[in-house]
Amino acid sequence: MGDDLITRLDETCAVVREKAGWGADDKPTDGVVLGSGLGAFADTLDDLTAIPFGDLPHFATTTVHGHSGRLCLGTLASHRVAVLQGRAHVYEGHELDRVVYGVRTLARLGCSFVVLTNAAGGVRHTFNPGTLMLISDHLNLMGQNPLVGPNHEALGPRFPDLTRAYDPWMNTQAREAAADSAVRLEEGVYAAMLGPSYETPAEIRMLRGMGADAVGMSTVPEVIALRHAGVRVAAISCITNLAAGMSTSVLSHDEVADTAKQVEASFIKLLQAWIERIGNHP
Repeated sequence: MGDDLITRLDETCAVVREKAGWGADDKPTDGVVLGSGLGAFADTLDDLTAIPFGDLPHFATTTVHGHSGRLCLGTLASHRVAVLQGRAHVYEGHELDRVVYGVRTLARLGCSFVVLTNAAGGVRHTFNPGTLMLISDHLNLMGQNPLVGPNHEALGPRFPDLTRAYDPWMNTQAREAAADSAVRLEEGVYAAMLGPSYETPAEIRMLRGMGADAVGMSTVPEVIALRHAGVRVAAISCITNLAAGMSTSVLSHDEVADTAKQVEASFIKLLQAWIERIGNHP
């Protein structure tokens, strides 16, 4: 099973390299995953090559509005970057190995650092829609883990340590990039739920009591898979709505997309400064 996964990843990477015109030794240093409504960052890359997920063997496609479903390759401040413009989700009916296949591809292409982004509901009372939150830790409440089953020894150890799942050095670079860009950046714990239904008010009270500051339906499986592969990881949530029971409005995906659009400029500004800092790592 492990060898089969490596074979599939190598087949995908071969197609990526062919479409990008890369040689055998060319590789991106940084990877990015863009969540709901946050895909515009990929379009700012120089020398952009965009490959639809459907053109990549073994890739899962996405059906969610706000996820373009493309692997974008380009440069940012002379650093080669690989960006997943959208992602697959468990709630779409995908198995977890399919959900994390995209980030495993980033790792196999050679990314040493990956920044993940998502749209999330605000659980902390002081958060407002449009808040950007650097993830300091997570709660995996999806009831699933992408490492269940035979271990892929070629990727990583049977029991990976998640004590520093969110890389301290990368988080420091995020804080400094935010300060340099005059972008307000909060920090907090992200809780991952299965979805696709939004949580109940009782569940939000439970999450707050467990220490969660934001809640969403992605990111955590990808973080686990990347850390298993030895890739350094950081993540940021865009708080697009207040969680259930915290406002009188009806929760909807349209609200998520609208809020993400409103903070698009600040988000891109922060992400560009952050990726540039990470790319300058010796």
